[in-house]
Amino acid sequence: MSENALFLGIETAGTGTHPASWRRADSRAEDLFTAGYWIDVVTRAEQLGADAVFLPDAFGVQDGGTAVTRGRLDAVAIAARVAPRTHRIGLIPQAPVTHTEPFHVSKAIAALDFASLGRAGWEVGVSTTATEAKAFGRKLVQDAADLWHEADDAVEVVTRLWDSWEDDAEIRDVPTGRFIDRDRLHYIDFAGDHFSVKGPSITPRSPQGQPLVTVRADETAATDVAVRRADLLRISAPDTATAAARRAALRAAVARAGRDPDTVRVLLDLPVHLADSAERARAEVDELDRWSGTTGDPSGLRQVGTAAELRDLLAAIAADDIADGVVLRPLALHAALTALTPIGSGAGAVDPEATATAQRRTLRERLGLPRPTSRYAESTQGAAL
Repeated sequence: MSENALFLGIETAGTGTHPASWRRADSRAEDLFTAGYWIDVVTRAEQLGADAVFLPDAFGVQDGGTAVTRGRLDAVAIAARVAPRTHRIGLIPQAPVTHTEPFHVSKAIAALDFASLGRAGWEVGVSTTATEAKAFGRKLVQDAADLWHEADDAVEVVTRLWDSWEDDAEIRDVPTGRFIDRDRLHYIDFAGDHFSVKGPSITPRSPQGQPLVTVRADETAATDVAVRRADLLRISAPDTATAAARRAALRAAVARAGRDPDTVRVLLDLPVHLADSAERARAEVDELDRWSGTTGDPSGLRQVGTAAELRDLLAAIAADDIADGVVLRPLALHAALTALTPIGSGAGAVDPEATATAQRRTLRERLGLPRPTSRYAESTQGAAL
């Protein structure tokens, strides 16, 4: 596998994943709640050739270090805002399901797939804190097993709703006045431990059929869901050897779950901080740590150095089949976006004069993943609406 074949994602977490990143002079923290900030971030990621941006979200505020907290905007709304200003980059917002109805998630992500012409994904999130539970007041904090059991039901409901309209359900027959063929809309009739949803969706089947589902496979309960449900499985590891072993284990688990391992992609999370020299990069991370009151290097693989050193690491990951892709997690977002040079498989493909074929490729097509057919397409019983 060449470097250009390596899927490259960038996690755009506010001003960066480090809790003190907002304190840097170049953080643009004052613009964080403006549309312009997010348009600049995502279009820059597209110019760098990134295949997708991952937009984290939660129902709690972010820790800003030294008793400072930072707010956040809705990730799906951000993705919808930047969709018309981008051409090829995938947009994968996180949408928590613990306090959110799966019907709403299904509609929002399907709408994003329409807005982006087939570039949408969904990262499944759960809400683990009492603060988040109290914000809704409907239930108490759940343990990890229950959270991910509920998330498993939610993914099932969401994907059934995406399938509830067949591809040719819209007939728009002017002479008869029939806009929809009712026999091609289907009740999903889901009854689980957490949801009972009849359906169908109110949103037609989107360009990808099913937008890509992403799950972080770093804990047992989440991994169980990931191997059965996810198209993209995000992992972290202390080193590349462990990452390679983790990928192999996940692919084997996917096969045991009755799925084709070649229809999933395992993505390695890689925290990064970049500067014009390795020494300066390390000094800047030390400064961030002092500001936030943390000490020492965190466990886990990360790259602190120059853009050239990052390119070498990505090339090694690709050459050795360590992972199917990498998700860069900049400690300081704008520092990384400024230091990076075009490195992704889409580098140079964002020129408005690029070919129409390249512009129309969906996220699934760029990943070499098949477009799912509706599970209800063979049904002989349509929904009586």
